[in-house]
Amino acid sequence: MTKYVVVTGASSGIGRGCVGVLIQKGFHVFGSVRKQTDADSLLNEFGDKITPLIFEATDIAAVKEAADKVSSILGDTVLSGLVNNAGVAVTGPMMHIPIEEFRYQMEINTVGPIIAIQAFLPLLGAVNPPVENPGRIINITSIAGVRAAPFFGPYSASKHALEAISGSLRQELMLYGVDVIIIGPGAVATPIWNKAEMVDKSQYDNTDYKQSYNKMNNFMSAMGPQGIPVEKIGELVHHTITTDKPKVRYAIAPNMLTDWIIPQNLPKRVLDKIIAGKIGLKKLKNKF
Repeated sequence: MTKYVVVTGASSGIGRGCVGVLIQKGFHVFGSVRKQTDADSLLNEFGDKITPLIFEATDIAAVKEAADKVSSILGDTVLSGLVNNAGVAVTGPMMHIPIEEFRYQMEINTVGPIIAIQAFLPLLGAVNPPVENPGRIINITSIAGVRAAPFFGPYSASKHALEAISGSLRQELMLYGVDVIIIGPGAVATPIWNKAEMVDKSQYDNTDYKQSYNKMNNFMSAMGPQGIPVEKIGELVHHTITTDKPKVRYAIAPNMLTDWIIPQNLPKRVLDKIIAGKIGLKKLKNKF
């Protein structure tokens, strides 16, 4: 019997990596993309093992239409999983970040997953009377969803919020037996790092943060190519969907000791000083 999973943001990066692994494991995947060219690319690579869904993450009507399409294909079958992966990364000093950019970040990374969850929950088994084997929601957050970094405040805020939403949902959906699991990766080798290099940083050139902001962006861009292969995230997603007793949250990073364990256990003031030292966030000197 065919099993089905929805993966949002499937055109590249983590989403596409998940698509490849899940198909290899025998799932049929519904992959959301924003453009027909991306849908064609998925079909060219994966053939009839994938059904592209074209919608913007924040378009309620389009997401509902996509859910109706999935429902018509599923029939009486229950979705095994919804993988909320679609997202963007907005950076900048919180003192100067344009509010419209901050709002855009939250809309895509936080509101978008809620829209998808509400649309697909009935197909996962959140219905009365209950189904025998309900599906699971996998929310892709980030290390930034637990630990904020300078100039990544908007992105961290969106991921912190998704972590909180996941916690509430996990408890609420016990009513239906639909589990909610978080995967919080560190650096992953995806095109998002190339996009970060193309971001116009000049809007902060006349602020006191110019040098440290550029250093932080260069540091993060250098980390990207050394990140986790997307296939490893795909393997973890498959595990969370299929294991009998999944954890509530999975952390995964290129070096778990230095990227996760040590920073999580250091006093916050100590970690602040280490990060500030690396990118030059030192207190300004008095002119007098």
